[in-house]
Amino acid sequence: MLEKIIVLPGKVLEKIEPGMSIFIGTGAAEPRTLVKHLMASSAPNLDDLELIQLVSLGDAVSIKELYSQKFRLKTFYSGWAAREAITAGRVDLIPCRFSKIPRLIKTGRVRIDVAFVQVSPPDKSGNCSLGIAIDVARDAMEKASVVVGEINTKIPETFGDTFVHVSDFDMMVHSTDDPIYFSRWLDDTVFDKVAANVASVIENGSCISFSIGPLFEALSRHLSKKRDLGIHSPFFTDALMDLMKSGAVTNRKKETWQGKSLTSYALGTPELMSWLNHNPLVEFQSIDKVFDPVIIGSNPKFIAVFQARKVDLSGLIALNIGKGTVAVGPGEAMDFFTGAEISQGGLTIFALPSRNRNGEPNIRISVGSLHNRFSIRESVDLVVTEYGAAHLNGLTVRERAQALIDIAHPADRPKLVEQAKQERILYHDQIFLPECGHLYPAGINTEHTFKNGITVRFRAIKPSDEEEMRRLFYRFSDEAVYYRYFSTVRTMPHSKMQEYVNIDFSQTMSVVGIIGEHGHEQIIAEARYIKNRQNLFAEVAFIVDEKYQRLGIATYMYQMLTRLAKEEGFKGFTADVLSSNIEMMKVFSKGGHRTSANLENGLYEVTIHF
Repeated sequence: MLEKIIVLPGKVLEKIEPGMSIFIGTGAAEPRTLVKHLMASSAPNLDDLELIQLVSLGDAVSIKELYSQKFRLKTFYSGWAAREAITAGRVDLIPCRFSKIPRLIKTGRVRIDVAFVQVSPPDKSGNCSLGIAIDVARDAMEKASVVVGEINTKIPETFGDTFVHVSDFDMMVHSTDDPIYFSRWLDDTVFDKVAANVASVIENGSCISFSIGPLFEALSRHLSKKRDLGIHSPFFTDALMDLMKSGAVTNRKKETWQGKSLTSYALGTPELMSWLNHNPLVEFQSIDKVFDPVIIGSNPKFIAVFQARKVDLSGLIALNIGKGTVAVGPGEAMDFFTGAEISQGGLTIFALPSRNRNGEPNIRISVGSLHNRFSIRESVDLVVTEYGAAHLNGLTVRERAQALIDIAHPADRPKLVEQAKQERILYHDQIFLPECGHLYPAGINTEHTFKNGITVRFRAIKPSDEEEMRRLFYRFSDEAVYYRYFSTVRTMPHSKMQEYVNIDFSQTMSVVGIIGEHGHEQIIAEARYIKNRQNLFAEVAFIVDEKYQRLGIATYMYQMLTRLAKEEGFKGFTADVLSSNIEMMKVFSKGGHRTSANLENGLYEVTIHF
């Protein structure tokens, strides 16, 4: 039967009539031989044709030809090759959530007369695989009156809803072109730091959506030490192949397609295509399943990661445009965004460098003038840069601004603070020490599990910790407050607390202890030392939430401060401790350093020699 339907591309073009709508396979599955012959032909019947392609990633659909009257492209994706032509009015963009596209085709709302799809060579039973792009190919084939398959020997035979029989085709041609391959992204130092911060908030057992670009290339490396990750992603890439090879992905915690990585498209190198061939661990399904928010959200701890272009201090996002982006528009992003909201323990993460390649700030006072905005700021969980992660969920506009300024480029923070004051986003008396951003000790991040099983994360204090430190203060008893401040302090208003959290790291070191899931964090401890300008000693002090005392937290933080002080060349610590504060004296005695204490008027003057 196969020999009867195998024809040359020219024979296929004879079946096309003016005004027809032609579906073209998406992305790396673009049937390049058929499309190239279509573009090159001057046959009179090939006129006023409508080309329908979900995502235009290839080079076969010539933008130059789209400026003629022969073809017009309809796409659901505004990025990559089609973007400039859309702006010029030569390409029609259909705004639509991807999960809804199959219904538009099934109901005939988007008309398809001819379907060009790329397939693997048929097996002995006559079955071909749709290979590396499932999307809506099957729906398009069912609606088209002329179905043409382009047989490409270099595409993998993938598993899932991928198999079609040669009897489903009216004609088939042999491909004379390689599939569209995509080179791996080069290492990028800044994106590597961004990816490390993204990975730090992704827990073991999470289910992740991936895209393409330098962020995701680096993210794969930083996730390789995680355990029991799951994959539910529109695109499968070389980076995901590496992540699965590392053993970090088991897909055991997923609720749907358990044990398999779910995707609709594959984009990558010949190595990826070879690895996908007959690989039972990767499941290819149509986009109405892969993009379905209910299916996505049924997976616990679903993490939707997006690469952003700009973000403003209120949490509004401007998404990326052009090559290297997939969830480029709000319509494409919304399905995974909604799925993450439904998911138990799910998160939405927007990641970007603090500055673009031209050195311009990516965190701004407003993105209102930019195109391609994702405006649902109320549901954005995290924004991540190379300077850290800002947890926005549940924060006021003022607190959001503080958190985002903390992860902006240090040189951009003073201007952002002034702009936020002018816009009355921050208090008019908001303290900001410009040098703090450059001196912030980001490298001291660590965590430790204590004897009751509680895990505490430790990092340097930030200006955006003001509200959490204020809450910590009000959880203390009068006795605990007196131990720390040597007086009865009843209130800790903004004017006082902002002085406490805005510190000059050249003179002071402050470390906070944090518990709770990301987005629901609580500061339970703080330790600091202040440099004595007269000598190489520093004054040290601690506070630990009374609920978490006697677990060893103060001792651990004391050891942290000791190590940091030694690295800075200090000779030791001094401290003033009330004689009744036996627990603090025990902490110092466990430090392993020579300690002397003079008691005067109920107060120990303690000196610790390194």
